[in-house]
Amino acid sequence: MNEITTSSMAGKIMLVGIGPGSVEHMTLRARAAIAEADVVIGYVTYIKLVADLLEGKEVVRKGMTEELDRAVSALKQARLGKKVALISSGDAGVYGMAGPTYEVLFQAGWTPDDAVAVEIVPGASAINACASRVGAPLTHDFCSISLSDLLTPWPTIARRLDAAAAADFVVALYNPKSGRRTRQIVEAQRLFLRHRRADTPVAVVKSAYRRRERIEFTTLDRMSECDIGMLTTVLIGNSNTVIQHGLMVTPRGYANKYDLAEGGSTRAGERAGRSLSTGLLGWLENLRADHAAGMTFEALAAEHRLPLDYIRVTLTEPLEAAAADAPEEAQTQVESEV
Repeated sequence: MNEITTSSMAGKIMLVGIGPGSVEHMTLRARAAIAEADVVIGYVTYIKLVADLLEGKEVVRKGMTEELDRAVSALKQARLGKKVALISSGDAGVYGMAGPTYEVLFQAGWTPDDAVAVEIVPGASAINACASRVGAPLTHDFCSISLSDLLTPWPTIARRLDAAAAADFVVALYNPKSGRRTRQIVEAQRLFLRHRRADTPVAVVKSAYRRRERIEFTTLDRMSECDIGMLTTVLIGNSNTVIQHGLMVTPRGYANKYDLAEGGSTRAGERAGRSLSTGLLGWLENLRADHAAGMTFEALAAEHRLPLDYIRVTLTEPLEAAAADAPEEAQTQVESEV
């Protein structure tokens, strides 16, 4: 990388997440950062999304695969004393420009004490925007996985897909398909079908909150047949996710503890504000009882779909040690907030 000289008054790089693309869904700080910037740098499509905010600005447009060029340009401009808004759709730290920019900065010798200041301005990621358009699919544990193998080896992506599918996460697939990458979504579907029912709910959301928004509900076994491209995010439900009245919802688990049909009264054996009877401590007691009754480590690992060495260690650890890790008062406070 060429050496980047510093002016007498170094500037600032603002890594701005502009959200899903509609100006009304940008944060106040994102709008302010663009307003105070001397230079705005971004992928051509993202520049178009904020065109109304760019009057009087120096604008640097870059192509799809020119992320490092954007970061280098931002640093050069900041070294000249300018304030630079380097924009990303969604959140700059989620498959955005924050990571590549820090890589460029570190390679150039930048440290947090450098004259060039760096600010990350968060924005709503595609996973948030798409979820809000289809209901409440992310109410329980979820993760995101990019299917782009331009920078990540496919075996790594495949292992992540398989692990997330087996662990029953709700999963958002980013970069699911492009003109040249057409098979990745099919492989992802095949991996998920190893662990999930064929009728698992799926939402396919293209260009959420943008002019050409398109939403399609389908199932896991039909997922790859949908109209999917680079502007699409695919949301795959977990074993409890449902689609009802045109909305995709993943229950948080209240029905496990409370009888919703009876006004929310606590179910037999459960206590409000405390772990489930099948929570960690209850599970440990049941595990020990099953082992004492003759179930082998291997049988217990298979039943609970957990690693054999984890079951072995768990059964040889004193029960009191696990209980001591979670003081009752603190545990009650945390669980009463969820």
